[in-house]
Amino acid sequence: MEAKAVARFIRMSPRKVRLVVDQIRGVSVNEAYAVLQFSKKAAAEPVGKALRSAVANARYRADDEGEIVDVDDLVVREAFVDEGPTLRRYKAAAMGRAAPRRRRMSHITVVVDSRE
Repeated sequence: MEAKAVARFIRMSPRKVRLVVDQIRGVSVNEAYAVLQFSKKAAAEPVGKALRSAVANARYRADDEGEIVDVDDLVVREAFVDEGPTLRRYKAAAMGRAAPRRRRMSHITVVVDSRE
């Protein structure tokens, strides 16, 4: 049973979120929950939220089709981060100038599938 969840417009740079997503790709869902729970990275929270949503989508889809899905049998098949829009801001700099600041956003996609 394959299910997907997308968390869009997360106010973290994709580079930082990819560090967390790379740790859960290809592992079982229970192991991914453990990795995210004990991670010190701030990106672990939105990634965990997307993972929980993907698992809930798998359970909902299985109920619709009359199947039974066990959370212990689910694996994170795909997990990737795309770059979202960039907010362009300016901050005061030396000698009366303005220095640009780019506030980056991420789109997190998590796909779970039952173990074959």
